[in-house]
Amino acid sequence: IAQSKGEVALSAAILDYYADHAQAFLAPEKLTTSKGDAMVVSDPIGVLFGVQPWNYPYYQVARFAAPNLMAGNVVMVKHASNVPQCALAFEQLLHDAGAPVGAYTNLFVSKDQIATLIADPRIRAVALTGSEGAGAVVATLAAKHLKKSTLELGGSDAFIVLEDADLDKAVKHAVSGRMGNSGQACTASKRLIVVEALADKFLEKFTAAMTRFEAGDPMDPATTLAPLSSAQALDTLLAQVDAAVQNGARVLLGGKRVAHLPGAFMQPTILSDIDAHNPAYKEEFFGPVALFFRVADEAAAVLLANDSSFGLGGSVFTKDAQRGKEVARKLDTGMVFINSAAISTPELPFGGVKNSGYGRELSSAGIQEFVNKKLIYAA
Repeated sequence: IAQSKGEVALSAAILDYYADHAQAFLAPEKLTTSKGDAMVVSDPIGVLFGVQPWNYPYYQVARFAAPNLMAGNVVMVKHASNVPQCALAFEQLLHDAGAPVGAYTNLFVSKDQIATLIADPRIRAVALTGSEGAGAVVATLAAKHLKKSTLELGGSDAFIVLEDADLDKAVKHAVSGRMGNSGQACTASKRLIVVEALADKFLEKFTAAMTRFEAGDPMDPATTLAPLSSAQALDTLLAQVDAAVQNGARVLLGGKRVAHLPGAFMQPTILSDIDAHNPAYKEEFFGPVALFFRVADEAAAVLLANDSSFGLGGSVFTKDAQRGKEVARKLDTGMVFINSAAISTPELPFGGVKNSGYGRELSSAGIQEFVNKKLIYAA
């Protein structure tokens, strides 16, 4: 419940951010030309269709709706089917705040109806946050109808710990980065890549911290481990762990459902000894499962981090700020955090590369995705 309250506060901050800065972000840009006068203006493109996920049901909608409403677009949202009340609450908040009727509309439609909506000529662009498979389908449909799309898809973020890292800080961020929202986050620290010199000490402290999580009622402030989103999500995660073990992975902690409680609770889990032939090497684990890798040095850490179809975010821990920036430049991702797990704030752009999608949300970049950059030239 404490994390949910934090999500609501962040969502409100996103709305405030664009209310304060949208006018400046969209101000006409005067161009220097050899003759005549020229400027570029940012016009709305029309009706946008957003497909949003369940894992952060207010934040996901806020980061899509806020910039695009302030840009003058109309927003239509298909939220995940398991969070309809969140969708309704968000729409009601906008209505109560005085938003024009029709500026924001929830669409309670099935997945099978998405293609029809994207094909509708009144829809001018589409944004999706979801799985690789859903992203491929939506991108294909949008391209078929010559409509722009943005995709924020999955991730398997690398969390690199170099030999000169602050060990306690690295462990603290690894725990929060892996376990936030019960591990159900695209930018969770899923692959812990630790240089050999610190590997044993890191693993000892990280394992001890992971054992301290207490499963319980998610509405109880004392609970530190909430259930997964559904029984199906738990079954999928357990199947991934089993497949990893059958292919040579070693379970250092957990690996099972929480037996003493009803509901979709997964034990905090650490897997190691994962080679490139193991399916776990390439997969995204959407839950409290950390993959631990030990490597010889910085070069090996970067090589392993980049050996992924995903490219959303990543972290680098080192006491040398310049070294951290140099390693960050080598990582093939949309975001890198030095001496921090991934964070999201209104002023930081959010998005990835490779199979993690394309386009950016939040910051000044987020409001530029769905506007017409119109040139106006006077001779």
